[in-house]
Amino acid sequence: MSDALPPAPSGFPDAPATFALPGPAGALEVATAVPEPGEARAGTAVICHPNPQQGGTLRNKVVTMLERSLRESGLATVRFNFRGIGASTGAFDHGDGESGDLVAVAQWVRQARPGDALWLAGFSFGSYIALRCARSLGADALITVAPPVGRYEFGELAMPTCPWLVVQGEDDEVVDPQGVFDWIDTLDPQPTLVRMPETGHFFHRRLMDLRGAVKNAVRPWLPAKATA
Repeated sequence: MSDALPPAPSGFPDAPATFALPGPAGALEVATAVPEPGEARAGTAVICHPNPQQGGTLRNKVVTMLERSLRESGLATVRFNFRGIGASTGAFDHGDGESGDLVAVAQWVRQARPGDALWLAGFSFGSYIALRCARSLGADALITVAPPVGRYEFGELAMPTCPWLVVQGEDDEVVDPQGVFDWIDTLDPQPTLVRMPETGHFFHRRLMDLRGAVKNAVRPWLPAKATA
């Protein structure tokens, strides 16, 4: 299926594009977008989707709302399908291989937009992958939505030193909200935490609230306006 996608362009596309990027397990399906020219900032966000074994893809509604929030904030955006999903080749690897997929995408971003700040973001399983790679990739900011504390080993991860936002629904039926809050209490420094009441794991009827929460929280961290 991956041969239906065009190969990765030499630079970052200036219009929405989907293409195949070489990854550690073969082709990765990548989707890019850019902000309005007058809003553009010198930064690119790479956004990771939820667990592919539960149907997670780059087109997940929370992922697409994260993408919209960050693009409206002035960042170029990159979503991609982990190995074995959509047009990405390979097979699910419980986080290890998926971390390698993210590294490959981030390395391409740094080549295509070398002057940009690199932001990482993710939802659920994707937030675990983003957090897992943030320190080693030298991310400039991190956004984790509904991090699956208790489902993966968070205690062994190297915590990032960059600005970091956690968004957690208080009525999450997949991730234990109190487990997330207790975990955050153990961290020093602590990330910025946005608790969303009456909000489940998939942010049904709360996606616009998520958009506002992300845009408000990251505003102080945004890189400078891009120069023409």
